[in-house]
Amino acid sequence: MTSFIEKPELHDPIFIEGLPGIGFVANIACLHLINELKAKKFCEVHSSSFQPLSLTTDKGLTRPPLNELYYVHDGRYSHDLIILFGNTQALSAQGQYELCERILDIAEECGGRMVITIGGLKRDYVPSSPKVYCTATDLDTLEETMRLGADKIQGRVFGVAGLFLGLAKLRGLRGFCILSETLGLYPDALAAKVALEFLSRYLTVPIDLSRLDTAVEASSRLMGQFLHGDRLKRPRQLGLI
Repeated sequence: MTSFIEKPELHDPIFIEGLPGIGFVANIACLHLINELKAKKFCEVHSSSFQPLSLTTDKGLTRPPLNELYYVHDGRYSHDLIILFGNTQALSAQGQYELCERILDIAEECGGRMVITIGGLKRDYVPSSPKVYCTATDLDTLEETMRLGADKIQGRVFGVAGLFLGLAKLRGLRGFCILSETLGLYPDALAAKVALEFLSRYLTVPIDLSRLDTAVEASSRLMGQFLHGDRLKRPRQLGLI
């Protein structure tokens, strides 16, 4: 079910995915993007395939499983943006397909022809300086990401980060996935920052990343807890999501 707050008129928007996944990389990155670019929410997406629970806020209120779509309409940029943010992916394969198809419908209705997904690339070691890997719907797009410093990756990209690209290609849309190296055991703000730096270069949109520094320090503390066998804190306790 979708609920529109408004239906914005956008100029050749680029769709950017930011749902929870490995290391919460996409979630952290897109929340920062929404805040820094002052994106406006225009649509909520609900699904019976979301987790059967309610989340609680710091104030003790309930928040349902939810996906939200935001837009950035700024004449300084060559493209407008549509940003997907939420607190869950769908739990079933059918639910994932239905969710991604519906959201792509909305992006196309807004004039979108480009899809960018973000995710964490799980590693068995702690990367001190995470690298960015990309896969794309077409060779020209892949070569463009490599010119910006990404390495290409072979294999499988799970969840919405991969599915959005596969479905986008079937629709004749272009797109690529940004995968940032992460241990994947805690909300990794450093991996998110690296992904945002790459996204900023691609979009030629300046993104102030200074507010992520505190979160990067929190990630480092979590890494220390893990290496020393301490109990990891929940993402909400650290203010990362």
